[in-house]
Amino acid sequence: MADLPVLDALDQRILGALLEKQRTVPASYPLSLNALKSACNQTTSREPVTHHDDATLEERCRDLKQRGLLRVVWAGKGSRVLKYHQLLEEHLGLDDEAVALLTVLLLRGEQTAGELRTRTERLHPFSDKDAAEAALRSLATAEPPLVRELDRRPGEKDRRWVHLLGPVPTAEAAPAALVDRESVLAEGPQARDAKVIAAYDTIAATYAGDPSSEVRHPFEAWLLDEVPGLAEDFPVADLGCGPGHVAARLVDAGAEVVAFDPSPAMVAAARAAHPELEVQQASLAQLMRPRTAEAWGVVVAWYSLIHLAASELPDALAALARTVRVGGWVLVALHAGEGVVHADEWLGHPVDLDVVLHDRRHVVAAAESAGLTVLESYTRGALRPPHGTEQFDRLYVLARRDA
Repeated sequence: MADLPVLDALDQRILGALLEKQRTVPASYPLSLNALKSACNQTTSREPVTHHDDATLEERCRDLKQRGLLRVVWAGKGSRVLKYHQLLEEHLGLDDEAVALLTVLLLRGEQTAGELRTRTERLHPFSDKDAAEAALRSLATAEPPLVRELDRRPGEKDRRWVHLLGPVPTAEAAPAALVDRESVLAEGPQARDAKVIAAYDTIAATYAGDPSSEVRHPFEAWLLDEVPGLAEDFPVADLGCGPGHVAARLVDAGAEVVAFDPSPAMVAAARAAHPELEVQQASLAQLMRPRTAEAWGVVVAWYSLIHLAASELPDALAALARTVRVGGWVLVALHAGEGVVHADEWLGHPVDLDVVLHDRRHVVAAAESAGLTVLESYTRGALRPPHGTEQFDRLYVLARRDA
């Protein structure tokens, strides 16, 4: 392996963006200057978010070319458009596992093995967190080493990793209030999903007897009553329908609704409480286009994405958007705030459940990265005693698929 180059923050962003796009959008690679700027300045999957301009990037690309880390090519015969191709992979002799891990470390800084396993899925699929950690340890023992494991910080379950291709801001060197929205993936998404389904199976009967107040709150009622008009003549999907109270309200407001939930007990509760509803057992990943139309007019995800890590939101929203007609809508309700909240008890039943509190700006950015146009987003304060029993503020995003 060649000697490691020393990359500053801008070098890391440029080469990380090129490595990522080479694998995720190969038809558009190498990248033009404008495409490279968009890739560097993305508001999702980048930490920190940057705002580099054309001149800065062009000058730095020339420097990387002189250092043998980047090649400039013409777009095609007769074209005057220059495009940029990374040579870091070739310079270091990296395999697919190493490329995936280093790409995400270059773009997002220090991360746990669980976070890296999730965030590298489009670049190279690791079977589980242990596989990602094994690959990291291999890179850490290479000669010269490419990554380093940081000491565990107080209150953290897992250690974090950084690359060794240049300086990386870490909480060790510059303490900061890090917001955890990823620890739900510590054991992998499948283990998380199993816990979620088990919890909802446990509380289904009790929850159906006294559904949450979201439908009864004036703001939620107003927002849901807008859905039939947005759907026009197309059906509506209620994803994560629980005992069917939201779907039933949408039907009462004039929508044609198909309800979905991954919990068998919740599906049974919804069918028992609302026999007029079509209710199917399905998860986010299993949502398909409707049988009766070319696409959904609206997909409603009413507190059904609250167990997803922040890094999962862009792909989740993209999956919903793919099933919606052009001009159709995605309506999402989430809990607002910072961090992950764990529950051992819910409605008098023992559970093992984590809820992720999301930031409005991040959710809007995730929707936009999924190809949606956010028309409206709202945050309202929690209704606490004596007006209600809510623990967290509420967040709503209404976005349209325009293409």
